[in-house]
Amino acid sequence: MFRRIGSAVVRHPVWTIVAWLIAAVAIVATAPSLPSNSDESSFLPKSYESIKAADLQAKAFPSAFTPAAIALYQRSDGGRLTAEDEQTVARITTELGGKHIDQVQKVVPGQPSKDGRYTLTLVQMDSKNAGQPVQADAAKALRDDLGQLVKGTGLEARLGGSAAQALDQQDSSKRGEALIGIGTFAIILVTLLIIFRAPILAFLPLILIGLVSAIANGLIAYATKLFDLQANSSVSSILIVVLFGVGTDYFLFLMFRYRERLRAGDEPKQAMVNAVGRVGEAIASAAGAVIIAFLALVLSTLGFLKQMGPALAIAVSVTLVAGLTLIPAVVSLIGPKVFWPSKSWQQEPANARFAALGRAVQRRPALTTAVSGAVLVVLSLGTLGYHATFDLASGSMPKTKESMVVQDEMQKAYSAGAAAPTDVYLSSTDGKPLDKSSFDAYAQKLGAVDGVASARMAQVNEGGTTADFTVTLKYEASTDKAIDAVGRVRDVAHADAPEGTEAVVGGMSSIYKDIDSAVNHDYRTVFPVAALLIMVILGLLLRSVVAPWYLIASVGLGFGATLGATVWIFQEAQGKPGLMFMLPVIMYLFVVAIGTDYNILMIARLREEAREGREPREAAGMALRHAGPTVAAAGFILAATFATMMLAGNALLTEMGFAVSFGIAVAAFVMAMFFTPSLTALIGHAAWWPGHADRAEPTADTAPVGSVPAPGGDHSTPAGRRG
Repeated sequence: MFRRIGSAVVRHPVWTIVAWLIAAVAIVATAPSLPSNSDESSFLPKSYESIKAADLQAKAFPSAFTPAAIALYQRSDGGRLTAEDEQTVARITTELGGKHIDQVQKVVPGQPSKDGRYTLTLVQMDSKNAGQPVQADAAKALRDDLGQLVKGTGLEARLGGSAAQALDQQDSSKRGEALIGIGTFAIILVTLLIIFRAPILAFLPLILIGLVSAIANGLIAYATKLFDLQANSSVSSILIVVLFGVGTDYFLFLMFRYRERLRAGDEPKQAMVNAVGRVGEAIASAAGAVIIAFLALVLSTLGFLKQMGPALAIAVSVTLVAGLTLIPAVVSLIGPKVFWPSKSWQQEPANARFAALGRAVQRRPALTTAVSGAVLVVLSLGTLGYHATFDLASGSMPKTKESMVVQDEMQKAYSAGAAAPTDVYLSSTDGKPLDKSSFDAYAQKLGAVDGVASARMAQVNEGGTTADFTVTLKYEASTDKAIDAVGRVRDVAHADAPEGTEAVVGGMSSIYKDIDSAVNHDYRTVFPVAALLIMVILGLLLRSVVAPWYLIASVGLGFGATLGATVWIFQEAQGKPGLMFMLPVIMYLFVVAIGTDYNILMIARLREEAREGREPREAAGMALRHAGPTVAAAGFILAATFATMMLAGNALLTEMGFAVSFGIAVAAFVMAMFFTPSLTALIGHAAWWPGHADRAEPTADTAPVGSVPAPGGDHSTPAGRRG
């Protein structure tokens, strides 16, 4: 099938390129804009208690005051606020309300801090648009007006709260995307120049993947709108790396094999047909594993991951089609001139380094397996210390951003949980008014819970059927202590609810508690489903029942080593309280799915060598000699491109960039280079049971007439041109 695809594309390269250009113009011109949502509660389904509480609040207290933005004031000299300062703040509050900024519904004064050094202005916005870009725009207008109003007053004012966090997250994301894009571009360009010493070939994948990126983003926007998925600004940064990293991988897989066929004496167009025919199955299987793993995120309960899965699957699908059609079409038009001015493509190098590694694996597969396996096991021990953090806002932007400074200052000046209080909503089950005489006792029980600073009855709805109890925790909303405390609040709220009533608990800590439960659900469902489906892909590719088991086990071990190393670097060495909560899910999918690419390429080459009549150990050594340079180049570029995410300057992308780049490096330079080929050599022919995929088959040589086939088939060279 892949040979037929290669033949069709090489016969009609111009029409293939034109078809891609038409598709790009049509999709980009008509695609809807991709929305973004930074509201953590929107990531959860309606069945979770925190979301039920939010829905109840909207019905029972439609005019309830929930600040979306908070202006924090302090004197420029750091002293206590004077009566004149307080009058100035009251004037500013009134003037802000008179600006009638879009989305702003109410502006009211807040409470001063206990030490008298801080005071607040609270801004309520339209709850229907929480987390949407329009509220970030409102925060920008508020921040600009606030800066003008405090000039010459001796006061400093900063804007925080969810709307301001959305604005800062948006700005941080744009800066991060720019840095990631520049870093990715530079790494791919420089690395390809070093590998091939050919400027055309270095720039070509960047141009082609740029075209693929435009099409993929358009299709993602269509899918997001069609299926009403949640979007998040972090997805754009990840997409840049996936498209250029994975796209360059597939480009390298094809170009190394194309060069190999040219060295074997194939006519240029036939060399491309043979390259697609030989490596197409490995590229398709590798992409299939990645796509399946990403689609497994649809089973997630978190809207953020539900949207990320299909988005990344679409990106890889478009990249796969480009790898089998667009890239072969363009390269076949250019021909061997794509390698200009280098002439190294004309003769096969000795590959001395990889040949030596191949001989080492061939001679001592047991030792190689034991050493590489031991490295992975030792690194995996770090997973025992893993802790999660749930503050997506502070994790997705630097601590120096204004909204993060406000959050930190408020935690010091007020009760740590005051910025995001917990609400307990008590409702009658029969529709009759609540018995108000039970409120004080109920509030006392809530206030007595370990981790609660205070609890009071705040308001009752018009019908008297629902009461809102405000519970202030002793801890900042996203900390483990706050999440544990809100769990205890839930237990008491449910167990001690007066007869004929039921209680639901809302607020940010309650949302984080539910996100924790949702992530644990994903661990139990997404991980096994993704692993099972990848095993099916491997089984179909290798026609084996045995090989997929140890291949997926080795990749799983690579995941453990990656998570362990990340824990040691960020938690132990840097002293962070934990890693971002979605990191293991994302890391599992990237490391397991993309890391499987290199195992697939190496094992497919090993099978090819075995089919030439080599015994398992020799086949493993030859596979490492010939596929090793491809895996090393592709692994380095992909790991380096993911490492550019660390330039974004926020915790989420820094942790993700390190973890995924480290995991890919482990997959390429430990698993694919040593662990997988040496273990396959040890298992021998049994690795291919019940089939005989490694047994020699009589096939027609693809080399042109006049060439002398050398042992190894695809790495054969014409007589007299072995170098």
